[in-house]
Amino acid sequence: MNKLLIAGGLALAAALSPAGAQTYPTKPIRFIVPWTPGSGTDLMSRMLAQKLAEPLGQQVVVDNRGGAGAIIGTEAAARSPADGYTIYVGGSVSMAVSPALYAKVGYDPVKDFAPVCLVSKFFNAVAVHPSVPVKSVKELIAFSRAHPGEILMASAGQGSTSHLAGELFMSMGGVKWVHVPYKGGGQSVTAVLAGESHMMIAPISTAAPHAKTGRMRILAVTAPQRVASLPDLPTVAEAGLPGFEYGGWQAIFVPAGTPQEIVGRLNAAVVKAINTPEFRGYLQQEGSELVGSTPAELGSFVREEVAKHAKLVKAAGLKAQ
Repeated sequence: MNKLLIAGGLALAAALSPAGAQTYPTKPIRFIVPWTPGSGTDLMSRMLAQKLAEPLGQQVVVDNRGGAGAIIGTEAAARSPADGYTIYVGGSVSMAVSPALYAKVGYDPVKDFAPVCLVSKFFNAVAVHPSVPVKSVKELIAFSRAHPGEILMASAGQGSTSHLAGELFMSMGGVKWVHVPYKGGGQSVTAVLAGESHMMIAPISTAAPHAKTGRMRILAVTAPQRVASLPDLPTVAEAGLPGFEYGGWQAIFVPAGTPQEIVGRLNAAVVKAINTPEFRGYLQQEGSELVGSTPAELGSFVREEVAKHAKLVKAAGLKAQ
């Protein structure tokens, strides 16, 4: 056998050995965020990047690759070297919704990524414009049934968490709203505040400030239990739609093939970072739930999410526009 190939193989084996992983990382780490600067995921990722620097002993540099519903950044992450020097923040849209919504994306959420840690879950609030004469989920369902096809539901766009939460509500509640997709969460919130749309199922962190000023009325939250930031608000399930739960999530991945020793090192660093008081406080303020997980637990969770959203998208007859 060629001596050069033998030498190269030995060098590769040494680099991937536990001893090699113990020295990892030896240079800055790129953190791909598949959303534009200023988005909720971007802000969370920047906070996490700062907290990861200490346990990893290296700078973690955020690399925003926004566009096409997070597909561009996700494809870039999937094609990156599997050496531990590229990490990626994936979520419900990029890893579960887009693969179901689009006929073809340039990655497989299960095969092309190695799971590291589930960071957080975030939930939405069922919010209506004050002119809508309802003050509870039961009243909203009754009013919607009495006015089929008349309620305009704004969303952050086709396939967004706000859109799919609304589709699930309509399916379980036996109601029919008119979906009005906007180009992003900001525009959809503005539409509801202006009365251009009657309602939306918006992120809690987005709806809560407007509810305090009386410009929106929050009826319930889509979490499995009441959230700490809005303890007086019921969940949709307890307020009239038993079994309802819908939220988004954010997790850390690396390209498939990354050595398990490095995945383990990254998992330990992420768990330590997200359990700092500053990061915990940030998530609570945003109405998010801190999770934390092993790589195996995240892997199982992603497979469940992919199957759930494939079913939801098909049942709703959704297609990318």
